[in-house]
Amino acid sequence: MKIHLPDAVGACIEAIAGYFDAADLFYGHGTDSAGMEAQWLVTAVLTHDGVAGITANTPVSPGQRSRIASLAMQRINGRSPLAYLLQEAWFAGHCFYVDERVLVPRSPIAELVANHFQPLLEEAPAQILDLCCGSGCIGIACALAFPDSNVVLADLSADALAVAQVNIERFGLADRVSTCRSDLYDSISGAFDLVVCNPPYVPEDEFRELPPEYHREPAMGLVSEQSGLAIPLKVLAETGRHLHDQGLLVLETGYTWPALDAALPDVPLLWLEFEHGGEGVCALTAQQLRRYFPSQGQ
Repeated sequence: MKIHLPDAVGACIEAIAGYFDAADLFYGHGTDSAGMEAQWLVTAVLTHDGVAGITANTPVSPGQRSRIASLAMQRINGRSPLAYLLQEAWFAGHCFYVDERVLVPRSPIAELVANHFQPLLEEAPAQILDLCCGSGCIGIACALAFPDSNVVLADLSADALAVAQVNIERFGLADRVSTCRSDLYDSISGAFDLVVCNPPYVPEDEFRELPPEYHREPAMGLVSEQSGLAIPLKVLAETGRHLHDQGLLVLETGYTWPALDAALPDVPLLWLEFEHGGEGVCALTAQQLRRYFPSQGQ
């Protein structure tokens, strides 16, 4: 198949959307439709070329059409998320560098960051930990939202931390955002006012059934044993001793949240609601964590 594109942005987007629709792609990495993905692709290529004020009538040069067509073919034939092909992903209003070493950012925690975690936090956090940080998007977005904070980005994957370091430098935050290679809390020292964690939580059997796009992402960032609950349960058990007395844990477990809720019937997990979509994010205070997970909470 060869992709033929018209020479205006609006028509070009419409044509790409048609090719994507025909290819039966899956959308779950920053877009939710062929039209949105086509718009992202076309505008990203033009923006990279320095084109500003893009409208439906903005001309698309032959060179730009060639690059758009090439990327569209890679998307169709390889089923790779578009974020990897463009090496960019938007989170909490900021554009992050991403590649195949990290998951594509898509957490509803972005909405919490935009709202400064209100009303969950009484004061702006000074010390923040982004546990299982991947690209570092959550922690860096927190650093931008709380300009007086210091942030640690922690992950077991050295590859992920290399991407996170690229993003630290992209946003000029090396003076107050650092990385730490750690298997959850094994190499973490000190205490924090806020811990945000989007850990692996996909059951192994369900991972095997996911669309091909998800298999382009590192399985290490997705899969957790014990029906997806092993890592979230460990985070809950260990976080209490790494929080200040008024500290807060925000933990994402996605669509596995009912299983976690059922596994901990006596724990007051506060499941948050989101205006812009998303589910499976809970919050617990330091005091709650120490009460319900006392063996690790002191």
